[in-house]
Amino acid sequence: MLITEAFANTAGSLDSQSVMATVIQLGLIFLIFYLLLIRPQQKKMKEHTNMLEAIKIGDKIITGGGIYAKVLKVNGLELTVEISSGVEVVVNRMSVREVVAEVAPIKSIAKTKKSKK
Repeated sequence: MLITEAFANTAGSLDSQSVMATVIQLGLIFLIFYLLLIRPQQKKMKEHTNMLEAIKIGDKIITGGGIYAKVLKVNGLELTVEISSGVEVVVNRMSVREVVAEVAPIKSIAKTKKSKK
């Protein structure tokens, strides 16, 4: 015979310590994965959902396309926003990236960059 009895005996046996160690390692990997990836993403999604629900008339927002707008009317999932004086657009509430406190004019940003040099 090519395989000895001793080798054949140990090859198929699993001791409970090695199984337990493997289970513990897999559990720790899942815990680390949860703490580093899943939980922060869920927290970020919850904050974004709360921000979307809190949008009211008069808020200044940035859409997903990067357009700054002022909310004129709220109707469920639809927001009527003004992107320029006299230009009103209806957008989906879910397309709002963030609510901004104040929009800085582009000219003032350019002046501050020049003055820092």
